[in-house]
Amino acid sequence: MTENPKAYVCIMAGGSGERFWPLSRQVTPKHLLKLFSDRTLVEETVRRLEGVVPLGNIFVLTNEAQLAGTKTALAFLPPEQIIAEPAKRDTAPAAALATGLVRARDPEGVLALLPADALIKDSATFARQLSGALTRASRGGALLTFAIKPTYPATGFGYLAMAETLSDGFRRVACFVEKPDLATAKKYVAGGNHAWNAGMFMWRVPSFVAEAEKQAPVLAEFVKNFPSGDPTSYLAQHFSSLPKISVDYAIMEKATAVETQLAEFDWDDVGSWTALPSHLPSDESRNTTRGPVVVHNASNNIAISGGRVIALCGVKDLVVVETPDAVLVCHRDAVQNIKQLIPQLPPTVL
Repeated sequence: MTENPKAYVCIMAGGSGERFWPLSRQVTPKHLLKLFSDRTLVEETVRRLEGVVPLGNIFVLTNEAQLAGTKTALAFLPPEQIIAEPAKRDTAPAAALATGLVRARDPEGVLALLPADALIKDSATFARQLSGALTRASRGGALLTFAIKPTYPATGFGYLAMAETLSDGFRRVACFVEKPDLATAKKYVAGGNHAWNAGMFMWRVPSFVAEAEKQAPVLAEFVKNFPSGDPTSYLAQHFSSLPKISVDYAIMEKATAVETQLAEFDWDDVGSWTALPSHLPSDESRNTTRGPVVVHNASNNIAISGGRVIALCGVKDLVVVETPDAVLVCHRDAVQNIKQLIPQLPPTVL
């Protein structure tokens, strides 16, 4: 496999990662944490692209608060390839920004739009499939996405309904499905024609612009007027006026042609603290720990220490995370509710 000099990758790295508080903060969200190795998740995402596209064709889209941290995490990437969005929007404006960046360099270019915080260990298979998807996108008008074969009836993911098989292992996407209830998710898993929507997209610049002209003209105009050179002033003038909407709602769900390929690589969106036991060592009592943690007669806990000793005695099913200025104690079943805790916290720990 050789690098495709005509392909680009844009990485969305502006999320808040609130479910990983107190380790995750506004300036150091999940993708800037070293949860599983000595590299941040965003660095792992960029390194995973080796051999797919040249380093000069990779852009990272972040925000002003996280710009310094992102540049530090990606010191090997030229700073002009790390772009700060001047306002908090959603993935549709990020998609338009990514497409504008590529269009300014190649009006016929092809790009992938990827999240910064997915955990993928099989980098070789990912690189091979991404290369194939970029090649396919460059030859047609469809918008492409990767689908993840469900391993359980998840209610926290959106799904793709897959239709007929096309060529090269791709299938037509019949429709996008919102996060289902448990009964519906079980039907999806049993039926075999639904997959998780991984939020990874590939398209040619003209294909995205054509769809945006039909469905979200303001995004199309933003892309077509995107300048060459430093986009800072253009973004300052126009980005905040773009609609706050996901690319799924704005473009993908109503697109004329959407194709998908089932991922052959592993994938975890690492959506909460309870994702850690799948990737970190656990003891015989299913306690997953990192840092100085002492355990006695305790089971099925997750304990992450930032320096001080955590002692677990006679407890089970807890998440305990220690940092210099805050400590989280949470039942494993309540990790999805940490976001609701954030508004009650003092600004000094956000």
